[in-house]
Amino acid sequence: MFKDKRFSFSISALLFFMMLIIIFTCLFIFHAEAHVPLLICVAFLATVGSLKGYSWKELESGMISGIRNGIQPIMILSLIGILIGVWEYSGTIPTVTVYALNIIEPQYLLLTALISCLMISSLVGSSFTTVSTIGVALIGVAHAAGVPLTWVAGAVICGACFGDKMSPLSDTTNFAAGVGELPIFKHIRHMMGTTIPALSITILVFFFMGRSLTIADTSTENIQSIVKGIESTVAISGWSLLPPLLVIVLAVRRTPVIPSLVAGIVSAVVLAAIIQPAANISSFLAAMQNGPVFSVGNEAVEKILNRGGLQSMMGSVSLIMIAFALGGLMEKTGLISSLLEGVIKGIRTKARLVFSTVSASIGINLLTGEQYLSILIPGQSFKKLYDKLEIDRKHLSRSLEDGGTLINPMIPWGVSGAFMSTALGVPVIEYLPFVFFLYLSPLFSILFGFRKS
Repeated sequence: MFKDKRFSFSISALLFFMMLIIIFTCLFIFHAEAHVPLLICVAFLATVGSLKGYSWKELESGMISGIRNGIQPIMILSLIGILIGVWEYSGTIPTVTVYALNIIEPQYLLLTALISCLMISSLVGSSFTTVSTIGVALIGVAHAAGVPLTWVAGAVICGACFGDKMSPLSDTTNFAAGVGELPIFKHIRHMMGTTIPALSITILVFFFMGRSLTIADTSTENIQSIVKGIESTVAISGWSLLPPLLVIVLAVRRTPVIPSLVAGIVSAVVLAAIIQPAANISSFLAAMQNGPVFSVGNEAVEKILNRGGLQSMMGSVSLIMIAFALGGLMEKTGLISSLLEGVIKGIRTKARLVFSTVSASIGINLLTGEQYLSILIPGQSFKKLYDKLEIDRKHLSRSLEDGGTLINPMIPWGVSGAFMSTALGVPVIEYLPFVFFLYLSPLFSILFGFRKS
């Protein structure tokens, strides 16, 4: 029907906003899960693409190519689901939960969650590792202490994403520095400008939120009841902390994430066979598939113990497959490149360039749900313009990190958002208002874009 297959900037922008309207209408008005709105967007864009002259074979190849790019995240999510199930069954997560319940005051749980996750993520450079280990245990503590799970999830994610942004061991930190062609520590030093104020405000907010909690007199009795319930169901032992320590050591040694997760699973299985009296092969396989099923007679204890398993991640896996299919379709039809080329034409100042870089990274995140593309595509598109306007590329790499790495956990169909919501048992839309660090950092990036230096 159309001679030229390439979308113009105005048509690309219109399609982009129409898809956002579809997604947000379904999410916030009709309270649907993200899967179906994304499928509608896939069908919508495929229809428009066919009218534009693309054959079904071309459109299908774009979707398949996109899904292919999601294989590694899918494997990681599946292994983390198994890891959580095995760590629950082997006593690793219950042991951390019991130790924490005996030490942490409920009023300081938010700060404890933020700082402990910040430290672990800085050490290992991975938000996924941090959330799937100490983050899951802290959610169990919140269940027992009566602290809102959305608040604790927000604190856990803020702390976990700090390391993803700032640690020299983080893959996204190295990736953003590489795209900007900067030494890694120059990139990290420059990010301190947005990180310090964002983190300081986040710490203060969580401190006052924790102080505002009204802890009922019965909470202490409830905590002790839960501790006894856990101890009567699973053997609590310091030895069960070895699997997460092994995963952390492997992460520090830069071992690839999939072998590290497999090592965490295998070590937990071996350890549980030794210290858990009721452990057997059949129950281990069941825990890997569906998570453990402990009958305790206490609903709060069962919520803490009966989590994880491969099946617990299947909703996230299917969501990521759909999101990557949509992203591949956008690349095939040239929608993303057309949008960015149109944006670049009107940029003449540093402030506008930084704003456009952050906005483009957020937009790619919304369109594809993928961190790496949200760093790579805007980085490659804007790199020459930074040089042309004689602006140091440290501003480019910081903008990519703030708009790329930190936004992904706030998107329900993003790889990070899908994983964290499933692992913590808190939907993205519910923890979204409490991830202060994640949206303050890009805001400071934009504001600091007006500075001369």
